[in-house]
Amino acid sequence: MIRRGSIVLALTLAFIVVAPAVLGAQTPPPQQLSMKVDGVGVVSAPLQIVVLMTLLTFLPAALVMMTSFTRIAIVFHFLRQALGTQEMPSNQILTGLTLFLTVFIMAPTAARINEAAIQPALAGKVSMTEAMDLGTPALRDFMLKQTREADLALFLELGKLPRPATPNDLPMRVVIPAFAISELKTGFQMGFFLFVPFLLIDLVVSTTLVSMGMLQLPPAMISLPFKILLFVMIDGWNLLVSSLVRSFL
Repeated sequence: MIRRGSIVLALTLAFIVVAPAVLGAQTPPPQQLSMKVDGVGVVSAPLQIVVLMTLLTFLPAALVMMTSFTRIAIVFHFLRQALGTQEMPSNQILTGLTLFLTVFIMAPTAARINEAAIQPALAGKVSMTEAMDLGTPALRDFMLKQTREADLALFLELGKLPRPATPNDLPMRVVIPAFAISELKTGFQMGFFLFVPFLLIDLVVSTTLVSMGMLQLPPAMISLPFKILLFVMIDGWNLLVSSLVRSFL
């Protein structure tokens, strides 16, 4: 048994020592993937992956801050709070509906970007830098339609930038934050007007219960069916979604 174990140990050590040399002689070295970038030189494949993963982390921020997502999400949140349904519709449903409405609203802008920048870049007619410059005007036009002049003036002042001759000369570092706070204000305004009818129902129910001496009965329990009934009778989802979409046209 000892001799057999020694033989096995010797064979194992021989394999460990010899195998790397044999495999190194038979296996060709792996090819190094690289990409040449203008003005930078050759970028290795690992660095390309790092850069790509870093850029992907900005996609959620771009989706939220540079599209119609913010306003729609705020209004849907106010709707659920006004109805008092707690977790119904769920976050997944509201987020999914918000995403699809965002895709629907941004489709014309995305088509312009695809025609002006993406297709020429895929065909090799322009570089990636030129494609970004060609796709920027379509997105800028969309954001400027929804942005207040006061917000643009604020960031021009904070950035100590001169007032441009035309809106198309505004840099994106001014347009994007101005668009974001404009969307927040618009979303809160729409949420306020959405909240008022349901708040009136809560007040009426609460006053009625107090006058009847039913102080131990939670008013929210009684007003919830009436608010849901009102929202269904006026076809609330149709009115709300149509108002949201039309506000971007």
